[in-house]
Amino acid sequence: MTANPLAPDWLAEPADANELVREVWARSVERAADGVIEVGGVSATELAARYGTPLYVMDEADVRSRARETREAFDREFAAIGSAAKVYYAGKAFLSAEVARWVTEEGLYIDVASGGELAVALAAGVDAARIGLHGNNKSVAEIDRAVGSGIGVIVIDSVEEVGRVAEAASRHDVRQKVRLRVNSGVHASTHEYLATAREDQKFGITLADAASIVELIRSHESLEFIGLHAHIGSQIFGSDGFGESARRLMTLQAQLLEGGPVPELNLGGGFGIAYTSVDHAMPIDEIASALASIVAAESARLGIPVPVIAVEPGRSIIGPSTFTLYEVGTIKDVSVALGDDESATAVRKYVSVDGGMSDNLRPALYGADYTVRIASRTSDADPALVRVAGKHCESGDIVVHADYLPADVRSGDLLAVPATGAYCWALSSNYNYLARPAVVAVRDGQSRIIVRGETEADLLSRDAGLTTAEQRNGNL
Repeated sequence: MTANPLAPDWLAEPADANELVREVWARSVERAADGVIEVGGVSATELAARYGTPLYVMDEADVRSRARETREAFDREFAAIGSAAKVYYAGKAFLSAEVARWVTEEGLYIDVASGGELAVALAAGVDAARIGLHGNNKSVAEIDRAVGSGIGVIVIDSVEEVGRVAEAASRHDVRQKVRLRVNSGVHASTHEYLATAREDQKFGITLADAASIVELIRSHESLEFIGLHAHIGSQIFGSDGFGESARRLMTLQAQLLEGGPVPELNLGGGFGIAYTSVDHAMPIDEIASALASIVAAESARLGIPVPVIAVEPGRSIIGPSTFTLYEVGTIKDVSVALGDDESATAVRKYVSVDGGMSDNLRPALYGADYTVRIASRTSDADPALVRVAGKHCESGDIVVHADYLPADVRSGDLLAVPATGAYCWALSSNYNYLARPAVVAVRDGQSRIIVRGETEADLLSRDAGLTTAEQRNGNL
Protein backbone atom coordinates (compact mmCIF):
# COMPACT_ATOMS: atom_id res chain seq x y z
CA MET A 1 0.00 0.00 0.00
CA THR A 2 1.38 3.44 -0.95
CA ALA A 3 2.06 5.72 2.02
CA ASN A 4 -0.18 8.76 2.26
CA PRO A 5 1.80 11.83 1.07
CA LEU A 6 0.04 13.95 3.70
CA ALA A 7 1.79 12.03 6.48
CA PRO A 8 4.65 13.88 8.19
CA ASP A 9 8.12 12.61 7.33
CA TRP A 10 8.68 11.13 10.78
CA LEU A 11 5.52 9.01 10.73
CA ALA A 12 5.95 5.57 9.20
CA GLU A 13 2.93 3.62 8.06
CA PRO A 14 2.61 0.62 10.38
CA ALA A 15 2.22 -2.92 9.17
CA ASP A 16 -0.49 -3.31 11.81
CA ALA A 17 -2.55 -0.28 12.89
CA ASN A 18 -3.65 -2.18 16.00
CA GLU A 19 -0.12 -2.52 17.39
CA LEU A 20 0.66 -0.76 20.66
CA VAL A 21 4.04 1.00 20.70
CA ARG A 22 5.14 -0.01 24.17
CA GLU A 23 7.11 3.11 25.10
CA VAL A 24 4.10 5.44 24.91
CA TRP A 25 1.75 3.36 27.07
CA ALA A 26 1.52 2.58 30.77
CA ARG A 27 3.27 -0.68 31.54
CA SER A 28 0.14 -2.69 32.27
CA VAL A 29 -1.63 -1.77 29.01
CA GLU A 30 -2.25 -4.67 26.64
CA ARG A 31 -4.83 -5.97 24.22
CA ALA A 32 -7.02 -8.78 25.51
CA ALA A 33 -7.96 -11.78 23.40
CA ASP A 34 -11.07 -9.96 22.20
CA GLY A 35 -8.97 -7.04 20.94
CA VAL A 36 -10.06 -4.60 23.66
CA ILE A 37 -7.35 -2.56 25.37
CA GLU A 38 -6.94 -3.32 29.06
CA VAL A 39 -5.06 -1.38 31.73
CA GLY A 40 -4.43 -2.69 35.22
CA GLY A 41 -6.67 -5.63 34.36
CA VAL A 42 -9.66 -3.40 33.50
CA SER A 43 -11.00 -3.13 29.95
CA ALA A 44 -11.51 0.15 28.13
CA THR A 45 -15.08 -0.83 27.27
CA GLU A 46 -15.87 -1.45 30.94
CA LEU A 47 -14.39 1.92 31.89
CA ALA A 48 -16.35 3.77 29.21
CA ALA A 49 -19.59 2.05 30.19
CA ARG A 50 -19.10 2.83 33.88
CA TYR A 51 -17.68 6.36 33.77
CA GLY A 52 -18.46 7.70 30.30
CA THR A 53 -16.15 9.47 27.90
CA PRO A 54 -13.96 11.47 27.61
CA LEU A 55 -12.12 9.88 30.51
CA TYR A 56 -8.57 10.10 31.84
CA VAL A 57 -7.45 6.58 32.78
CA MET A 58 -4.44 6.37 35.11
CA ASP A 59 -2.42 3.27 35.99
CA GLU A 60 -1.66 3.67 39.71
CA ALA A 61 1.01 0.97 39.75
CA ASP A 62 2.75 2.67 36.83
CA VAL A 63 2.87 6.02 38.63
CA ARG A 64 4.20 4.43 41.78
CA SER A 65 6.84 2.37 40.01
CA ARG A 66 8.17 5.33 38.00
CA ALA A 67 8.32 7.47 41.15
CA ARG A 68 10.10 4.74 43.07
CA GLU A 69 12.54 3.95 40.25
CA THR A 70 13.43 7.63 39.90
CA ARG A 71 14.14 7.99 43.60
CA GLU A 72 16.16 4.78 43.71
CA ALA A 73 18.23 5.76 40.68
CA PHE A 74 19.22 9.15 42.09
CA ASP A 75 19.76 7.75 45.58
CA ARG A 76 22.07 5.06 44.21
CA GLU A 77 24.09 7.26 41.86
CA PHE A 78 24.64 10.11 44.29
CA ALA A 79 25.43 7.82 47.22
CA ALA A 80 28.16 6.39 45.00
CA ILE A 81 29.84 9.83 44.82
CA GLY A 82 29.48 10.49 48.53
CA SER A 83 26.38 12.64 48.42
CA ALA A 84 22.60 12.31 48.39
CA ALA A 85 19.64 13.33 46.25
CA LYS A 86 16.17 14.72 46.77
CA VAL A 87 13.57 13.90 44.13
CA TYR A 88 10.65 16.32 44.02
CA TYR A 89 7.53 15.40 42.08
CA ALA A 90 6.57 18.42 39.95
CA GLY A 91 2.94 18.85 40.92
CA LYS A 92 2.16 21.19 38.03
CA ALA A 93 2.16 18.17 35.68
CA PHE A 94 -0.81 16.66 37.48
CA LEU A 95 -1.82 16.97 41.11
CA SER A 96 -4.62 15.39 43.07
CA ALA A 97 -4.82 14.18 46.65
CA GLU A 98 -4.33 10.55 45.63
CA VAL A 99 -1.33 11.23 43.40
CA ALA A 100 0.24 13.36 46.14
CA ARG A 101 -0.11 10.41 48.52
CA TRP A 102 1.26 7.90 46.01
CA VAL A 103 4.45 9.80 45.25
CA THR A 104 5.20 10.69 48.86
CA GLU A 105 4.58 7.09 49.91
CA GLU A 106 7.23 6.17 47.33
CA GLY A 107 9.70 8.51 49.04
CA LEU A 108 9.43 11.65 46.88
CA TYR A 109 9.10 15.28 47.88
CA ILE A 110 6.58 17.51 46.06
CA ASP A 111 7.03 20.91 44.51
CA VAL A 112 4.05 23.18 43.95
CA ALA A 113 3.71 26.37 41.94
CA SER A 114 0.69 28.09 43.49
CA GLY A 115 -1.36 28.42 46.62
CA GLY A 116 -3.93 26.06 45.13
CA GLU A 117 -1.39 23.32 44.50
CA LEU A 118 -0.06 23.82 48.02
CA ALA A 119 -3.60 23.47 49.37
CA VAL A 120 -4.06 20.14 47.56
CA ALA A 121 -0.78 18.74 48.88
CA LEU A 122 -1.50 19.82 52.45
CA ALA A 123 -5.09 18.54 52.30
CA ALA A 124 -3.73 15.18 51.12
CA GLY A 125 -1.72 14.97 54.32
CA VAL A 126 1.70 15.62 52.80
CA ASP A 127 4.25 16.73 55.41
CA ALA A 128 4.80 20.43 54.69
CA ALA A 129 8.52 19.95 55.30
CA ARG A 130 8.61 17.78 52.15
CA ILE A 131 7.09 20.50 49.94
CA GLY A 132 8.83 23.19 47.89
CA LEU A 133 7.09 26.30 46.54
CA HIS A 134 7.86 27.77 43.11
CA GLY A 135 6.41 30.72 41.22
CA ASN A 136 7.53 33.93 39.56
CA ASN A 137 4.84 36.04 41.25
CA LYS A 138 3.88 34.47 44.55
CA SER A 139 1.36 36.60 46.38
CA VAL A 140 2.00 37.82 49.90
CA ALA A 141 -0.85 35.58 51.04
CA GLU A 142 0.65 32.53 49.30
CA ILE A 143 4.05 33.17 50.85
CA ASP A 144 2.53 33.69 54.29
CA ARG A 145 0.51 30.48 54.08
CA ALA A 146 3.52 28.51 52.87
CA VAL A 147 5.78 29.77 55.65
CA GLY A 148 3.05 29.31 58.26
CA SER A 149 2.46 25.73 57.17
CA GLY A 150 6.10 24.83 57.80
CA ILE A 151 6.99 24.42 54.13
CA GLY A 152 10.38 22.85 53.50
CA VAL A 153 11.75 25.36 51.01
CA ILE A 154 10.68 28.38 48.98
CA VAL A 155 12.34 29.10 45.63
CA ILE A 156 12.99 32.84 45.45
CA ASP A 157 12.44 34.11 41.91
CA SER A 158 13.09 37.86 42.20
CA VAL A 159 14.66 40.53 44.40
CA GLU A 160 11.24 41.58 45.70
CA GLU A 161 10.56 38.10 47.04
CA VAL A 162 13.57 38.19 49.35
CA GLY A 163 11.94 40.79 51.57
CA ARG A 164 8.49 39.22 51.33
CA VAL A 165 9.67 35.79 52.42
CA ALA A 166 11.88 37.28 55.14
CA GLU A 167 8.95 39.26 56.55
CA ALA A 168 6.67 36.22 56.54
CA ALA A 169 9.33 34.12 58.29
CA SER A 170 9.76 36.83 60.95
CA ARG A 171 6.00 36.97 61.54
CA HIS A 172 5.88 33.22 62.06
CA ASP A 173 9.12 33.22 64.06
CA VAL A 174 10.83 30.66 61.85
CA ARG A 175 14.03 30.51 59.82
CA GLN A 176 12.79 29.73 56.32
CA LYS A 177 14.95 27.69 53.96
CA VAL A 178 15.15 29.21 50.48
CA ARG A 179 16.71 28.51 47.11
CA LEU A 180 17.46 31.13 44.46
CA ARG A 181 16.32 30.46 40.91
CA VAL A 182 18.85 31.51 38.30
CA ASN A 183 18.92 31.37 34.53
CA SER A 184 21.91 29.25 33.59
CA GLY A 185 21.82 30.45 29.97
CA VAL A 186 21.44 26.87 28.75
CA HIS A 187 18.68 26.73 26.15
CA ALA A 188 16.84 23.42 26.01
CA SER A 189 16.20 21.90 22.59
CA THR A 190 12.44 22.11 22.82
CA HIS A 191 9.42 24.22 21.93
CA GLU A 192 10.16 27.90 22.63
CA TYR A 193 7.31 28.19 25.11
CA LEU A 194 8.68 25.21 27.02
CA ALA A 195 12.25 26.54 27.31
CA THR A 196 12.63 28.26 30.67
CA ALA A 197 16.33 29.12 31.04
CA ARG A 198 16.53 31.93 28.49
CA GLU A 199 17.59 35.30 29.81
CA ASP A 200 14.64 37.05 28.11
CA GLN A 201 11.85 35.39 30.06
CA LYS A 202 9.92 35.73 33.27
CA PHE A 203 11.60 33.16 35.50
CA GLY A 204 14.59 33.65 37.78
CA ILE A 205 17.54 36.02 37.67
CA THR A 206 20.78 36.09 35.72
CA LEU A 207 23.98 34.37 36.82
CA ALA A 208 25.65 37.79 36.96
CA ASP A 209 23.14 39.08 39.54
CA ALA A 210 23.02 35.96 41.69
CA ALA A 211 25.86 36.72 44.08
CA SER A 212 24.43 40.07 45.18
CA ILE A 213 20.97 38.57 45.75
CA VAL A 214 22.42 35.69 47.77
CA GLU A 215 24.24 38.30 49.87
CA LEU A 216 20.88 40.02 50.43
CA ILE A 217 19.26 36.72 51.42
CA ARG A 218 22.06 36.01 53.89
CA SER A 219 21.57 39.44 55.45
CA HIS A 220 18.16 38.34 56.78
CA GLU A 221 18.27 36.33 60.01
CA SER A 222 14.91 34.80 59.15
CA LEU A 223 16.21 33.22 55.91
CA GLU A 224 18.50 30.25 55.38
CA PHE A 225 20.05 30.05 51.92
CA ILE A 226 20.47 26.39 50.95
CA GLY A 227 21.35 26.58 47.27
CA LEU A 228 20.68 27.51 43.68
CA HIS A 229 17.92 26.30 41.42
CA ALA A 230 17.67 26.21 37.63
CA HIS A 231 15.26 24.70 35.13
CA ILE A 232 16.38 24.56 31.50
CA GLY A 233 13.11 23.48 29.87
CA SER A 234 10.71 20.60 29.38
CA GLN A 235 10.41 17.45 27.29
CA ILE A 236 14.20 17.18 26.99
CA PHE A 237 15.88 14.07 25.59
CA GLY A 238 19.44 13.43 26.72
CA SER A 239 21.58 14.81 29.53
CA ASP A 240 23.91 17.29 27.77
CA GLY A 241 21.82 20.36 28.62
CA PHE A 242 21.51 19.35 32.27
CA GLY A 243 25.26 18.74 32.40
CA GLU A 244 26.18 22.13 30.99
CA SER A 245 23.71 23.85 33.32
CA ALA A 246 25.23 21.99 36.29
CA ARG A 247 28.74 23.11 35.33
CA ARG A 248 27.72 26.76 35.19
CA LEU A 249 25.78 26.58 38.44
CA MET A 250 28.61 24.85 40.27
CA THR A 251 31.08 27.49 39.16
CA LEU A 252 28.77 30.06 40.77
CA GLN A 253 28.33 27.78 43.78
CA ALA A 254 32.09 27.73 44.35
CA GLN A 255 32.03 31.54 44.43
CA LEU A 256 29.08 31.60 46.85
CA LEU A 257 30.80 29.18 49.23
CA GLU A 258 33.23 31.96 50.09
CA GLY A 259 30.38 33.72 51.89
CA GLY A 260 28.73 30.78 53.60
CA PRO A 261 27.42 27.23 53.17
CA VAL A 262 25.67 26.11 49.98
CA PRO A 263 24.65 22.55 50.80
CA GLU A 264 22.30 21.85 47.90
CA LEU A 265 21.94 22.31 44.15
CA ASN A 266 18.61 21.91 42.38
CA LEU A 267 18.98 21.03 38.68
CA GLY A 268 15.22 21.14 37.93
CA GLY A 269 13.27 18.70 35.82
CA GLY A 270 12.05 18.44 32.26
CA PHE A 271 13.02 14.83 31.51
CA GLY A 272 11.30 13.86 28.25
CA ILE A 273 8.94 10.99 27.53
CA ALA A 274 7.79 9.24 24.38
CA TYR A 275 4.59 10.52 22.79
CA THR A 276 5.09 8.87 19.39
CA SER A 277 6.93 5.92 17.87
CA VAL A 278 9.96 8.08 17.03
CA ASP A 279 10.46 9.49 20.53
CA HIS A 280 13.14 7.73 22.54
CA ALA A 281 13.37 8.94 26.10
CA MET A 282 16.64 8.56 27.99
CA PRO A 283 16.19 5.97 30.79
CA ILE A 284 16.12 7.54 34.24
CA ASP A 285 19.06 5.37 35.37
CA GLU A 286 21.21 6.88 32.64
CA ILE A 287 20.12 10.44 33.47
CA ALA A 288 20.96 9.94 37.15
CA SER A 289 24.31 8.35 36.32
CA ALA A 290 25.26 11.11 33.88
CA LEU A 291 24.39 13.89 36.32
CA ALA A 292 26.24 12.20 39.18
CA SER A 293 29.37 11.88 37.04
CA ILE A 294 29.22 15.56 36.05
CA VAL A 295 28.62 16.78 39.61
CA ALA A 296 31.46 14.62 40.96
CA ALA A 297 33.87 15.83 38.27
CA GLU A 298 32.96 19.50 38.75
CA SER A 299 33.23 19.25 42.53
CA ALA A 300 36.71 17.81 42.16
CA ARG A 301 37.75 20.41 39.58
CA LEU A 302 36.50 23.29 41.72
CA GLY A 303 37.72 21.82 44.99
CA ILE A 304 34.32 22.08 46.68
CA PRO A 305 32.19 19.57 48.61
CA VAL A 306 29.82 17.49 46.53
CA PRO A 307 26.39 19.11 47.08
CA VAL A 308 23.14 17.34 47.75
CA ILE A 309 21.36 17.33 44.40
CA ALA A 310 17.65 17.96 43.93
CA VAL A 311 15.68 17.22 40.75
CA GLU A 312 12.04 17.86 39.87
CA PRO A 313 10.58 15.31 37.44
CA GLY A 314 6.85 15.47 36.80
CA ARG A 315 6.07 14.46 33.23
CA SER A 316 8.42 11.45 33.31
CA ILE A 317 6.56 10.04 36.32
CA ILE A 318 2.93 10.83 35.53
CA GLY A 319 2.89 11.29 31.74
CA PRO A 320 3.12 7.68 30.50
CA SER A 321 0.77 6.43 33.22
CA THR A 322 -2.40 7.75 31.62
CA PHE A 323 -4.40 7.55 28.43
CA THR A 324 -7.50 9.50 27.49
CA LEU A 325 -10.47 7.51 26.31
CA TYR A 326 -12.82 9.03 23.71
CA GLU A 327 -15.78 7.90 21.64
CA VAL A 328 -15.78 8.50 17.90
CA GLY A 329 -18.61 10.66 16.61
CA THR A 330 -18.30 11.73 12.98
CA ILE A 331 -15.81 10.80 10.26
CA LYS A 332 -14.97 12.84 7.16
CA ASP A 333 -12.69 11.99 4.27
CA VAL A 334 -11.21 15.30 3.12
CA SER A 335 -9.49 15.60 -0.26
CA VAL A 336 -6.36 17.73 0.07
CA ALA A 337 -4.46 19.23 -2.88
CA LEU A 338 -0.79 18.33 -3.12
CA GLY A 339 1.11 21.50 -3.88
CA ASP A 340 -0.02 23.83 -6.68
CA ASP A 341 -1.45 21.07 -8.85
CA GLU A 342 -5.03 20.85 -7.66
CA SER A 343 -5.58 17.71 -9.72
CA ALA A 344 -3.12 15.85 -7.49
CA THR A 345 -4.82 15.11 -4.19
CA ALA A 346 -4.67 12.82 -1.20
CA VAL A 347 -7.25 11.97 1.43
CA ARG A 348 -6.99 12.88 5.07
CA LYS A 349 -9.52 11.13 7.28
CA TYR A 350 -10.86 13.39 10.03
CA VAL A 351 -12.06 11.37 13.02
CA SER A 352 -13.95 13.54 15.49
CA VAL A 353 -14.26 12.60 19.14
CA ASP A 354 -16.31 13.76 22.11
CA GLY A 355 -13.52 15.79 23.73
CA GLY A 356 -10.74 17.96 22.40
CA MET A 357 -8.78 21.00 23.44
CA SER A 358 -10.70 21.30 26.69
CA ASP A 359 -9.13 18.04 27.91
CA ASN A 360 -5.85 18.21 25.95
CA LEU A 361 -4.65 21.69 25.07
CA ARG A 362 -1.07 20.67 24.26
CA PRO A 363 -1.52 20.08 20.49
CA ALA A 364 -3.07 23.55 20.07
CA LEU A 365 -0.71 25.25 22.52
CA TYR A 366 2.59 23.59 21.59
CA GLY A 367 1.91 21.71 18.38
CA ALA A 368 2.41 18.53 20.39
CA ASP A 369 2.11 15.16 18.66
CA TYR A 370 0.32 12.13 20.08
CA THR A 371 -0.43 8.54 19.15
CA VAL A 372 -3.90 7.00 18.87
CA ARG A 373 -5.34 3.48 18.75
CA ILE A 374 -8.81 1.97 18.62
CA ALA A 375 -9.41 0.72 22.15
CA SER A 376 -12.64 -1.26 21.75
CA ARG A 377 -11.61 -3.74 19.04
CA THR A 378 -9.00 -4.73 16.48
CA SER A 379 -9.38 -4.70 12.72
CA ASP A 380 -7.82 -6.33 9.67
CA ALA A 381 -8.46 -3.21 7.55
CA ASP A 382 -5.52 -1.45 5.92
CA PRO A 383 -3.99 1.47 7.84
CA ALA A 384 -5.40 4.89 6.97
CA LEU A 385 -3.89 8.26 7.83
CA VAL A 386 -6.15 10.03 10.31
CA ARG A 387 -6.36 13.33 12.11
CA VAL A 388 -8.24 13.09 15.38
CA ALA A 389 -10.24 16.28 15.90
CA GLY A 390 -12.10 17.56 18.92
CA LYS A 391 -15.65 18.88 19.06
CA HIS A 392 -14.86 22.52 19.92
CA CYS A 393 -15.68 25.41 17.66
CA GLU A 394 -12.04 25.93 16.65
CA SER A 395 -10.30 24.71 13.51
CA GLY A 396 -7.18 24.22 15.63
CA ASP A 397 -8.96 21.82 17.96
CA ILE A 398 -6.84 18.79 17.12
CA VAL A 399 -6.06 15.94 19.50
CA VAL A 400 -3.78 13.92 17.20
CA HIS A 401 -2.31 15.67 14.18
CA ALA A 402 -1.33 12.50 12.33
CA ASP A 403 -1.37 8.77 12.96
CA TYR A 404 -2.65 5.61 11.33
CA LEU A 405 -5.81 3.74 12.32
CA PRO A 406 -7.58 0.89 10.58
CA ALA A 407 -9.45 2.32 7.60
CA ASP A 408 -12.75 0.99 8.93
CA VAL A 409 -12.69 3.21 12.02
CA ARG A 410 -16.30 4.13 12.65
CA SER A 411 -18.75 6.01 14.82
CA GLY A 412 -19.02 4.44 18.28
CA ASP A 413 -15.45 3.14 18.37
CA LEU A 414 -13.50 3.95 21.48
CA LEU A 415 -10.15 5.64 20.86
CA ALA A 416 -7.30 5.75 23.35
CA VAL A 417 -4.67 8.50 23.22
CA PRO A 418 -1.70 7.54 25.43
CA ALA A 419 0.79 9.61 27.43
CA THR A 420 -1.79 12.17 28.55
CA GLY A 421 -0.96 12.12 32.26
CA ALA A 422 1.04 15.34 32.22
CA TYR A 423 -0.38 18.80 31.50
CA CYS A 424 -3.66 17.55 30.01
CA TRP A 425 -5.96 17.52 33.03
CA ALA A 426 -3.83 20.31 34.52
CA LEU A 427 -4.52 22.56 31.50
CA SER A 428 -8.12 21.47 31.02
CA SER A 429 -10.92 24.02 30.69
CA ASN A 430 -14.65 24.48 30.21
CA TYR A 431 -14.31 25.97 26.73
CA ASN A 432 -17.66 25.81 24.90
CA TYR A 433 -19.10 24.92 28.31
CA LEU A 434 -17.88 21.35 28.16
CA ALA A 435 -17.58 19.73 31.56
CA ARG A 436 -14.10 18.51 32.42
CA PRO A 437 -13.73 14.72 32.45
CA ALA A 438 -13.18 12.50 35.45
CA VAL A 439 -9.83 10.94 36.30
CA VAL A 440 -10.02 7.24 37.07
CA ALA A 441 -7.25 5.19 38.67
CA VAL A 442 -6.93 1.48 37.93
CA ARG A 443 -4.98 -1.15 39.83
CA ASP A 444 -5.19 -4.92 40.21
CA GLY A 445 -8.42 -5.24 38.25
CA GLN A 446 -10.23 -2.45 40.10
CA SER A 447 -11.04 1.13 39.11
CA ARG A 448 -12.04 4.17 41.12
CA ILE A 449 -12.55 7.88 40.56
CA ILE A 450 -9.75 10.04 41.96
CA VAL A 451 -11.00 13.31 40.47
CA ARG A 452 -14.73 13.61 39.94
CA GLY A 453 -15.86 14.67 36.48
CA GLU A 454 -17.91 17.83 36.21
CA THR A 455 -21.55 18.00 35.22
CA GLU A 456 -23.54 20.72 33.52
CA ALA A 457 -25.11 21.35 36.91
CA ASP A 458 -21.65 22.12 38.28
CA LEU A 459 -21.09 24.66 35.52
CA LEU A 460 -24.47 26.34 35.87
CA SER A 461 -24.24 26.49 39.66
CA ARG A 462 -21.40 29.00 39.34
CA ASP A 463 -23.40 31.37 37.14
CA ALA A 464 -24.47 34.18 39.47
CA GLY A 465 -26.91 35.41 36.84
CA LEU A 466 -29.21 32.48 37.51
CA THR A 467 -31.79 32.77 40.28
CA THR A 468 -32.49 29.93 42.67
CA ALA A 469 -35.74 29.23 40.84
CA GLU A 470 -33.98 29.11 37.48
CA GLN A 471 -31.41 26.76 38.97
CA ARG A 472 -34.18 24.49 40.24
CA ASN A 473 -35.89 24.52 36.84
CA GLY A 474 -32.57 23.61 35.31
CA ASN A 475 -32.45 20.56 37.57
CA LEU A 476 -29.63 22.03 39.61
